[in-house]
Amino acid sequence: MKARLLLSVGLATSWAFPCAGQELASATPAGAGAPPAKAQTTAPAPAPKPVPAPAPSLSAEDAELVALQAEIKKSFRESVTPFVKNYCQQCHGNRRSKGGINLEVALRNPGAVAFSKHWKAAIATVNSKDMPPDDEDALPTDAERQAFVDWIAKLKFLSPKDPGPFVIRRLTKVEYGNTLRDLYGVDPAIAHALPDEVFGEGYMNTLSPLHLEEYLGIANEVLDKVLAPLDAPPTETQKRLFGDAPAPGADPRAAARNVARSLARNAFRRPPSEAELDTLVAVFDLATQNKLTYPAALRLMYKAVLVSPQFLFITPATEAPAGSKIVPLDDHQLASRLSYLLWATMPDAELMELADSGKLHEPAVLKGQVKRLLLDRRSRALFDGFGAQWLQLGELESKTFDTTKFPLMTGELRTAMYDEARLFFESVVRENRSVVSLVDSDYTFLNGTLAKLYGMEKTVSGPEMRKVKLTDANRGGILGMPGVLATTSFPNRTSPVKRGVWVLEQVLGQHVPPAPPNVPALEKQDQNAVANMTLRQRTEMHLTNSVCANCHKVLDPIGFGLENFDAIGRWRDQDDTGGAIDAAGELPGGKRFTTPKELKGIIAARTDDLARNLTEKLLAYALCRQIEGYDDIVVDRLMETIAKDGYRMQTLITEVVTSYPFLNRRVQN
Repeated sequence: MKARLLLSVGLATSWAFPCAGQELASATPAGAGAPPAKAQTTAPAPAPKPVPAPAPSLSAEDAELVALQAEIKKSFRESVTPFVKNYCQQCHGNRRSKGGINLEVALRNPGAVAFSKHWKAAIATVNSKDMPPDDEDALPTDAERQAFVDWIAKLKFLSPKDPGPFVIRRLTKVEYGNTLRDLYGVDPAIAHALPDEVFGEGYMNTLSPLHLEEYLGIANEVLDKVLAPLDAPPTETQKRLFGDAPAPGADPRAAARNVARSLARNAFRRPPSEAELDTLVAVFDLATQNKLTYPAALRLMYKAVLVSPQFLFITPATEAPAGSKIVPLDDHQLASRLSYLLWATMPDAELMELADSGKLHEPAVLKGQVKRLLLDRRSRALFDGFGAQWLQLGELESKTFDTTKFPLMTGELRTAMYDEARLFFESVVRENRSVVSLVDSDYTFLNGTLAKLYGMEKTVSGPEMRKVKLTDANRGGILGMPGVLATTSFPNRTSPVKRGVWVLEQVLGQHVPPAPPNVPALEKQDQNAVANMTLRQRTEMHLTNSVCANCHKVLDPIGFGLENFDAIGRWRDQDDTGGAIDAAGELPGGKRFTTPKELKGIIAARTDDLARNLTEKLLAYALCRQIEGYDDIVVDRLMETIAKDGYRMQTLITEVVTSYPFLNRRVQN
């Protein structure tokens, strides 16, 4: 027993990635380090001098890009450098770097990915006229501001063609449970003891000591559920996994290697390498050396599979050719990347068959598989993984509400709010509707509990969620969904500011600068002075502060346009003070509205912004990293195809899956 435990812990903490060594320098999980380099015992023979290869001739497209880059660099020297030195460098340079932004350094290499966040932040603040501050002696003209913003938008063309940092990530808690279910028939709830993910961009690629302990414990549970006790007859699953015991006189080690090949092939979601099989057979050997029987030795080898990084992470099947910088994903890794994106579980038999035959990467085949997976019921995982993050509904279950003011906010209502958004998202995807439908639609999904918020309790009853036609045009789409409205509220009242920020960032993809320090919350205003004011009037007091005004004049009207919905999404004509709701507003460009319906129409009309934002967010989710550098050019090209097909959701998802960064990986040398 002691030998078994020590071996299992050793496997979990030191088994190196196959084919991963060099290219995973920044993506190798903590605790799963690469093998030590071999000591050099003799001086290596001098390498032959390389023969310079003839310079390749540029294609017309590449030549055009080179010319464009030269023009952009010239424009940078003439327009952007003076702008930064005159208006930005004093506060954001080497001597002072307010907000951690040093544009003086960024000037030296403007196209570097490391500075992309700085430039994007600069766009937002310069465009909104938050920077430079109004109290500066010298302020740029509107023409200077526009020239600066226009140039920053061209930064992407300075990026080389590159799929970006490649992330080999571990399976999420949900993916891990689903995979154990599909492999061995165990309840996915077996993974409940794992800690929940804390999402940054939404993806994990590390292993903590806590995770290692939990994975070992879960592996033991799986073994107990799948395998019979050592002295009992084998279960049917055990026969399927281990096959028959070797006949008397046969080589048990050879039989164990065949078992290892089968176990690893299924668990790793790809054919194992011979080196990986050697490692597993070494576990079998150590077990037999410790006098374990053949079934007990296989049991330990099986446990080694369950705690291996190759099972817990999505790893490549083949090594990159020597000297490669960028290589296509092999078909098995592509199958896993696709399946975990859309189903949150391992590839099914059809995907694996296509990967085995080397056909999955063919464009027509891959597009057909995307459609097949999206029409399968398992594709609800796309909402649970991506959609809920995008709409920020993950916090809905635990969000606190004033129970006196909102007694309806029960666990059943929270579940119904989430399911409404999920079913609506799924319907838009499966029916291949336009992204516009996400914002402006004439139907939703309700049950009796949620129907009360819509004032439809007389026509919708019972616990079952069903599709419902809406006659109130103020409803329909994500802006009027109670789950979204509740998430963007405070525990005891609405928040026009939070709702405005949510629409700008999550729906339209705009960057909203953080609030300046020392801005008092509404609750800290002089209560006597604001006693007779509506929430709108109190919020508009921010407009008297020049530092706040530029942002609030854009985001507040959106939030005010949704004020007819209270903190849990019920329609109202008066706010908490008894004052009449004023939902009128004006957005940049002279777009006026007086109702949520009219606001939705304005937002829905920005089809390109809606589609681009969703494309960028889905691409980031699929790649497990932020969008940067060459990715912006990729998104430009995706948008051309998506727009030609009416911005349909299946086209958007398919374009992401067949995009250059999704199908290729950078090799780390």
